[in-house]
Amino acid sequence: MCKENVSMFYKGMRDGTPLLLGYLAVAFTLGLGAKSCGLSPVQAIISAVTQNAAAGQFAGYSLISSGAGYLEVAVMILVANARYLLMSCTLSQKISPDTPLRHRLCLAVDITDEIFGLAAAQPRRLNPFYNYGLVVAAAPGWAVGTYLGAAAGSVLSAPVMTALSVSLFGMFIAVIVPPARKDKIVAVLIIISMASSFAFAKFNMLGISAGGRTLILTVAISAAAAYLFPLKEAVSARETEPLCESAEETQLHAA
Repeated sequence: MCKENVSMFYKGMRDGTPLLLGYLAVAFTLGLGAKSCGLSPVQAIISAVTQNAAAGQFAGYSLISSGAGYLEVAVMILVANARYLLMSCTLSQKISPDTPLRHRLCLAVDITDEIFGLAAAQPRRLNPFYNYGLVVAAAPGWAVGTYLGAAAGSVLSAPVMTALSVSLFGMFIAVIVPPARKDKIVAVLIIISMASSFAFAKFNMLGISAGGRTLILTVAISAAAAYLFPLKEAVSARETEPLCESAEETQLHAA
């Protein structure tokens, strides 16, 4: 590994350390939610490692609590995490065109909102080793926090768990309020989503399950919003040197 890659890896770890602390607190709350819907601490940490996303985990736990089937949970999590497909596409345009496939695949393994934000904010071409440093520093906080939350839920009394469960709604409010304050369209969509969910549950003539209603509303409202209010693309095209190659790769290219 060349010096530049090592330097970028440590820079990523340095920038990702504050995320570790934030992830611990948020994931602890999600762990309580996982325990509330009947998951063990081991199952909770598996859900955290395989998703590493608050919205997806929250949606999954909510559907499990409502007795939704495997297919509903899987599709809902896929929809909730679909934004990472777009983030991956964005980052693929920020790395050097010469970046090997293995680095492209590794780069796509763990992208969160925060890691994407830090990576996208890099002024130069993105070095994958910077992302590796971010993930190594921050991701353990999410998994450990979820495990600790679920483990705490196993030993705490029912009244204490009920009191702490309020924090899950607090986390949800913390997720939706900041973007709603910045964008009136987002605020209106949140209100429409809440009103539609209430109306769908109140006048459910077809007897659709809670998971099915959530899935239908999520797809319908997000698709309508994407069509009516498309985001304007912000392009940043500052060219710099490509990813530092290993000595072996350099010899291959030279040959």
